[in-house]
Amino acid sequence: MFSRLANLVKGFFSLFISGVERRNPEALLELEQENLRKQVANFNQGLATHAGLCERIMGQVRKLEAESKDLRAKTTAHLRAGNKSAAGQYALRLQTIDAQLEENRKQLEQAEGTYKSLIKARDVAVQTAKAKIEGLKGAINDMRMNQAMAEIHEMASGMISSIGGAGDTLNRLHEMVEEERTKAAGRARIAKDSVDMSGVEVQEAEMTALADQALADFAAREGISIPGEAPAPAPRSLGATESGGQGS
Repeated sequence: MFSRLANLVKGFFSLFISGVERRNPEALLELEQENLRKQVANFNQGLATHAGLCERIMGQVRKLEAESKDLRAKTTAHLRAGNKSAAGQYALRLQTIDAQLEENRKQLEQAEGTYKSLIKARDVAVQTAKAKIEGLKGAINDMRMNQAMAEIHEMASGMISSIGGAGDTLNRLHEMVEEERTKAAGRARIAKDSVDMSGVEVQEAEMTALADQALADFAAREGISIPGEAPAPAPRSLGATESGGQGS
């Protein structure tokens, strides 16, 4: 039972951690980058140790080469001098040194090959990891952009729905305004039809007649003919009137 409970707790924690990782892929990617840097640092430490081994073997090879050269010279000198016993001792030591030198050279060649292989493997692994990281960065950026676009589209969809609702309200308001405008126009027409225009028309006719009469009197006094009417009689002077009266 405790084992099942432990598994259940582990499952809950795993789901929680998975959810956090899904919500924060950038943090997970940064963690992996840090792990890669640590792995490369540890690998470089091991590589440095191997490089030290190569240098040690290389130093041993140089030492044996120098010793072999010295023994070869001594063997040659004693042999030419006719000292066969000493020449034989030096020749025996030279044989042992040459065997060690040959073995060390093989070890150095293998160590150098291993070093180069490790360098290549490290570079390939780092390049592959960097390519994956860059690809993940691009994928995360695309994901964030798609999420932002989805939020924008969802917001736009909500706005369209809201605008549609507002359009229904505007339609109802338009109907109300049109109804009230029609009622107001009807009331204005009724009020207009209810006005008694007979008195106004009579007053207008009287004003027109008085104006015509005043204009006719003015034209008669001034001897001006009004277009469309008979010519006005010429005005008579006061002297002519008096003389005519006396003659009669």
